[in-house]
Amino acid sequence: MSPGEELDPIPDSFILQPPVFHPVVPYVMTIFGGLHAGKMVMLQGVVPLDAHRFQVDFQCGCSLCPRPDIAFHFNPRFHTTRPHVICNTLHGGRWQREARWPHLALQRGSRFLILFLFGSEEVKVSVNGQHFLHYRYRLPLSHVDTLGIFGDILVEAVGFLNINPFVEGSREYPAGHPFLLMSPRLEVPCSHALPQGLWPEQVIIVRGLVLQEPKHFTLSLRDQAARAPVTLRASFADRTLAWISPWGRKKLISAPFLFYPQRFFEVLLLCQEGGLKLAINGQGLGATSVNQQALEQLRELRISGSVQLYCVHS
Repeated sequence: MSPGEELDPIPDSFILQPPVFHPVVPYVMTIFGGLHAGKMVMLQGVVPLDAHRFQVDFQCGCSLCPRPDIAFHFNPRFHTTRPHVICNTLHGGRWQREARWPHLALQRGSRFLILFLFGSEEVKVSVNGQHFLHYRYRLPLSHVDTLGIFGDILVEAVGFLNINPFVEGSREYPAGHPFLLMSPRLEVPCSHALPQGLWPEQVIIVRGLVLQEPKHFTLSLRDQAARAPVTLRASFADRTLAWISPWGRKKLISAPFLFYPQRFFEVLLLCQEGGLKLAINGQGLGATSVNQQALEQLRELRISGSVQLYCVHS
């Protein structure tokens, strides 16, 4: 791919907004493409020991005057005798009837991982892997295009993902694994152990950023003899994504090419009886056949190529 070559247009649903690390609060940012059902926002950080309150607002615009509508206002409060969360909607400059949730799942001085999971009729919120609340929309979700974070909170990362396509009907929360914040991040090539092999319903998650002048991205699963029965390879020279057999035979995957310079990506591999299902950026892209015995004998996930890694989990 030459430096001046234009990129082919791809559907917005295939594009993930890059994560933001260590933003200074108050922080307001545009949500790429706005919000829609199937979107997930991940907030990772720490509640200060002296925190009184903070808020996360999903706004309809970013103007200062007049104040924009807020479709979903998430407001944990720590300074009362009974810490709680207030949720509400601001419309036309007026707050509507507030909803209150007691038994706050956040604590002063503690780290947290909050997932905002946007469905067709309501938003669900989980804190540290546990469902905490759900809030029915009072304004159209399609009007939301801005995220605002204010108050007593230390934000480490804000991530924008799509709901795991492997969860039937999206009834459950996807696995919200935090981004790696330490520097340097995972070195590439990267080796990740699979001590028990792969078993049905196990999911491999790889998140990262494509470098400025990429050549390839390769993900391989290897057994104890260092054989690779499963290899996924993205080639930037011809913009193809393919499964590579142990004998070098290539099976092209029919899908828009997503690994573009300076773009964020998420690869999911779901182990099932007889093979692996693939999803990239929340879009299911079919499967490859692998017998169960070979899956159980896998011991290493290896990643190489022109990427910076933010999360590797199995």
